[in-house]
Amino acid sequence: MKSITIKGSERESVGKVATKALRNAGAVPCVIYGGNQPVHFSADERAFKTLVYTPNAHTVVIELGDKSYNAILQDIQVHPVSDKILHIDFFQLFDDKEITMEVPVKVTGVSPGVLLGGVLRLNTRRLKVKALPKNLPDFIEAEISELQMGNKLYVTKLVSDKYKLLHTDNTVVAQVRISRAAMKAAQEAAKAAKAPAGKKKK
Repeated sequence: MKSITIKGSERESVGKVATKALRNAGAVPCVIYGGNQPVHFSADERAFKTLVYTPNAHTVVIELGDKSYNAILQDIQVHPVSDKILHIDFFQLFDDKEITMEVPVKVTGVSPGVLLGGVLRLNTRRLKVKALPKNLPDFIEAEISELQMGNKLYVTKLVSDKYKLLHTDNTVVAQVRISRAAMKAAQEAAKAAKAPAGKKKK
């Protein structure tokens, strides 16, 4: 999985006054969990744009002076009106410990059902996976080349030896639904087939 680097500074004071001062200065208070003890730090709000405002999944290298931590974003708090980032929680990664995170789904291939007028619906845009950090995928590929009209692609078709998908077997990732136009055409064809033949002339 791709990684981005965020440079920050450890926080000596974590009280409300110090936190407010950080935010007023354009910085975001953060904390890293998962290690022996939480690590509090702050970084410029602009440093988080490529991490927060993207549909992609990333791991993060957090550099705090001469210390470095590998982590993933665990939780983020934003202001309900301004969308300003208020606080971010990270979870520290270790090479020998599995981690759980959500990864985006990437559709590949061309569905025969879509070519015939069906509508592709992506039911699940992100899937929760569990894996060692080195095996975390950038995305999970959903191949739709075999989806006919009315077919569904279940999560069981996306299994991998490198990670576990934490979803029930009946989870639908994508499906090809019959469009209104195709449904109307099918109904009209069915009516025409059932219509009585015209009377023969004597």
